Amino acid sequence: MSNGDIFVGEVIGTAILILFGAGVCAAVTLRHSKARAAGWVVIAFGWGFGVLAGAYTAAPLSGGQLNPAVTLGIAIDTGKWGKVWVYLLGQIVGAMLGAVLAYLVYLAQFQANVRTQESTEADGPVPTLGIFSTIPEIRNPVANLITEIIATMALVLPVLAFGLTKGLGESGTTALIVSLLVVGIGLSLGGPTGYAINPARDLGPRIVHTFLPIPNKGTSDWSYAWIPVLGPLIGGALAGALYNAAF
Repeated sequence: MSNGDIFVGEVIGTAILILFGAGVCAAVTLRHSKARAAGWVVIAFGWGFGVLAGAYTAAPLSGGQLNPAVTLGIAIDTGKWGKVWVYLLGQIVGAMLGAVLAYLVYLAQFQANVRTQESTEADGPVPTLGIFSTIPEIRNPVANLITEIIATMALVLPVLAFGLTKGLGESGTTALIVSLLVVGIGLSLGGPTGYAINPARDLGPRIVHTFLPIPNKGTSDWSYAWIPVLGPLIGGALAGALYNAAF
């Protein structure tokens, strides 16, 4: 795969991932959305379907990694580092693009997210950062970092192991299994931090949230932003090293 193919594939695939993921968060969060308050299960499946669509779309061009933690784990396992920077750049750019697209889909809902003179506290503006990036339920840096490390290992180790399962590759169902894995992680491990498990997934949309003209958007919470970046990178690195040593 050429650097150009990898970059284009990761941009497109990651943009689709974030379009679905941020889109389902907007659908569940924003007022005047038909999916308002649909719940955590809907969010988990929305992100899983985003992985499914993005990975299958990018696979012919880049292999559809879509996640710096996965890219790092693969590089540590294989020792091949030459194209890592291309994957990472494509993933960050794609994540930012996907966040902008999700914003445009729900543009009317974002514009309606304004407190009027007649509105009460109950129907005031909805915080929007959680649509784009993760927010911990309990802010505890050590606990939050541990959660992201473990949850990312639970993603990257199986992803690496799927490569040993010959039938998955031949049948073309690897991306489907990975998408179900992401749903499972969301349902089981997503409660404490919102399961970033992907530095690009959190950082790219957080950058976009900072600059988008969203009414009453509130803070982009940059003081927390290092955790959903560093935690998944550590988790991916540990998973790659463990897989290389054990398999």
